[in-house]
Amino acid sequence: RVLPAIYPNDPALDYHNLKGVHNGGEAMELFPKIKDLPIDEQTVARHNLLKYCELDTYAMVKVWEELVRIVEND
Repeated sequence: RVLPAIYPNDPALDYHNLKGVHNGGEAMELFPKIKDLPIDEQTVARHNLLKYCELDTYAMVKVWEELVRIVEND
C-alpha cells in the first residue's frame, strides 16, 4: 500500500506489469510447486519469481530513498 501512495504513476514500480507473479501471495504459492512442474515451466516460473523479487527489492529501495528525502528536508 505504501509504494503506490508514494509512486502512483510509475510503471517501473507497478507489480501488475509483471508476468505470472504479481504479489507475495502468488510467489509463496508458486515457489513450492516449481519442483513438480515440467522443466520448461520451471524455467518460466523461476524467471517470473526472480522478476518479482527484483521489483520487490527495487520497490523497497525506492521507499527507503523517499523516506530519507523526507527526513533530510525537514
